[in-house]
Amino acid sequence: MIKFASLSKPNFMAQKTYIVPHDFSSVADTALNHASAVAKITGAEIHLLHVVSKPAQVDDTKGKLESLAAETAKKNGVVCKAHIRIGNIFDDIGDFGKEINAALIFMGTHGAKGWQKIVGSDAMKVITNSEIPFIVVQEKNIKESGYDDIVVPMDLERDTKQKLTIVADMAKYFKSKVHIIVPKEDDEYLVHQMNSNIAFARKFLNDRGIDFTTTIADGSLEKECVRLASSIDADLIAIMNHQGNRLTGGLLANSAEQHIITNEAQIPVVIVNPQDTGVSGSILFS
Repeated sequence: MIKFASLSKPNFMAQKTYIVPHDFSSVADTALNHASAVAKITGAEIHLLHVVSKPAQVDDTKGKLESLAAETAKKNGVVCKAHIRIGNIFDDIGDFGKEINAALIFMGTHGAKGWQKIVGSDAMKVITNSEIPFIVVQEKNIKESGYDDIVVPMDLERDTKQKLTIVADMAKYFKSKVHIIVPKEDDEYLVHQMNSNIAFARKFLNDRGIDFTTTIADGSLEKECVRLASSIDADLIAIMNHQGNRLTGGLLANSAEQHIITNEAQIPVVIVNPQDTGVSGSILFS
């Protein structure tokens, strides 16, 4: 049976704040829509971040971003602040998140033509350079009821508990149904490990009163994960990011992660970087 890291609350969770990198595109507006809907429930502050490469570009965008922040605050009844940074999106998003102790980053991507060229490996670079969980969205807005159905692919990685903790946190607030999907294994040892993971997930969710289903993938895990999410019109897919820290050579890696975050059904994806010390019981909302 896989041993999981103990759960302890990371220091960067001291405040309840969300970041939305914003380039004034429609997908950035969608990310802001998601952040606003979640913040209304959790009471979090939203921090809009726009990154420019030259000081001369600051004045051109400052007023526009501040107006957007004020409009968001008035429309949604949330605290929303504007920030301009000079630098590059690959480093500054994660650095800014550390500075304000952000709990979550909502980032928009166009899929094939990403936000400020954040696509595929570039998107994963932004995410990998941060310790903070991301919700990556395309054009699909959040429902009025929030995240009703969350799909969770599970492989043999030992950090599965971190992902389930975050999913359970969301499910508590949105009364979500969780849909676990696991790979089909033929090797007796791997079957035993996977069964142990499934048993753990069932107990973990049952103990928290969360409704869930389990499905065995008939094919590659990442493709079947997206297929399942599309078939039930899921609101969120939850995955771990193992590109920066390969722990046990899991099934969701490299192009698979990119495939999921840019899925054709445009289902938003929460993606978490593994933490050696584990994550708290309420990493997003406490």
